[in-house]
This record gives sequence, structure tokens and C-alpha cells, in this order.
Amino acid sequence: MRRWPAATMLTGLLLVALAGKTGVRAQQRGGGAATAARDRAPIDLTGYWVSYVTENWRYRMVTPAKGEYRRIPSSRAALPLINAWDPAADERAGNQCRSYGAGGIMNVPGRLHITWQDADTLRLETDAGTQTRLFHFVPRTTTSSPGPRSWQGESAATWEPATGGGSLRVVTSNLRAGYLRKNGVPYGERATVTEHFDVAPLADGGTGAPGVADGGRLLLVTTIVEDPEYLTGPYVFSPHFKKEPDGSKWDPTPCSSTW
Repeated sequence: MRRWPAATMLTGLLLVALAGKTGVRAQQRGGGAATAARDRAPIDLTGYWVSYVTENWRYRMVTPAKGEYRRIPSSRAALPLINAWDPAADERAGNQCRSYGAGGIMNVPGRLHITWQDADTLRLETDAGTQTRLFHFVPRTTTSSPGPRSWQGESAATWEPATGGGSLRVVTSNLRAGYLRKNGVPYGERATVTEHFDVAPLADGGTGAPGVADGGRLLLVTTIVEDPEYLTGPYVFSPHFKKEPDGSKWDPTPCSSTW
């Protein structure tokens, strides 16, 4: 067995360490095309997607009755707001987009258009309510203050690679108070929305016929809303979207307090 001189081994270890530090510095500077989020994407989320309603149909496809909050862990503090819901008052106050904020927009039936705004920002638009969400892969600096609260808040995104693919994790905060459902079930300004975006094959192409394969794809968005004020625990829902070939059915509509 050949023995390497100690000096040679030490030199080799130093070279490996320096190479590692150089690579880390390059990533911190954003150097190299491979460091951009768009180039590191383990899955492709871009394109047009349409709601594929497979859960909570009665709460999503029609406006639930006033006071209906089953399946949502609403707190006692939320009950007066739920029972006082007045869509006409929301319209008069210019708050008709309350059910189109980040805490509820993915549950609103409609279409999504996902594109890259730049190499480190994913853009998600909804035709329902004509909303735009921006998912930032480069974190905001600790010295910069958050902007004003908004319906879509501020979203920090990270890729979560896995064998054979991966998923997108998005955490959204700095929100305006909004509705989890059209009928006024609230979330507050301290709410946090965590989402996991996954893509899966759609075996039957949405036809319901077993064994029919057309290369269709589903976008699954597992959503967790946490709110220390208006929820007693996490509210979890998982809207699905089917991939569409193009934007020929894209139909932006304004927010509505009733539908």
C-alpha cells in the first residue's frame, strides 16, 4: 500500500477546502447560471392550469350560507365576524377582494397562469379576481422593512428536491385580513400561509375513465393556514389544477363579494 507524504496530503485537503469556499462564495454572489432558481427547478410549474375540484365542492362552487364554517377550525374570536358577514358592506368599503387573498385564492375555482418574472421570481396569476402572486427565491435582506400589507402578502419560495423530482415550498406573510371562504370566514393580519406545490400525472386525463392515459398533469397545492387570532389550529386544504395546452380559455374577472 502506497503512503502519501503528510505534506502532500495536507496540500490536497487545503485545495479541497478552498474549492468549497469558492463555490459557496459564488453561490452567495449569485454567480453562475446554475444558481438561479429557474435553472435549479426540479419540476416545471409554468403554463396554464384550471381548477379540478375534487374536494369541498359545496364550499367552493357555490357561496356557502352565512354562518357556515364547518371543516375550518375557527376560534371564538372569529365567530362574531362570521355571523356579521355583509357582502354589500364589503363592496361599499372596497373590500370585495377579501376572499381572493393568499389565504383563500387557491380555493377559488378558476385558472392559473404561472411564468417566470425573472430568474429568481415565479409569477402566479389567477383569472378569478385578476390577482398576481410573486414567489421570491432570493430572501429579503434583514435590514429592509416589509412593504404595506396586501391581499397577496410577501412570499418566500424554496425548491425541495427529491428523487425523481421535487416540490416548491412557499411561505406567505404580511397579509391584509381576508376570508378563507366567500361567506366571511376570516383570517387575520398575523396569519401565515404555507404551500407545497407538487406535480403528478393525471392518468385518465380528467375523463374519469380508468386506464385512459393522455399525458395530462395535475398541480397539487397542499395549503396550511395558521392564524393565532382566528384559528384554533392549522387549516389544511389541497386544491388541484389540471394542465391546459394554452391560454385560449383564460378569462380574467374582477373580485366579487358574492361570487
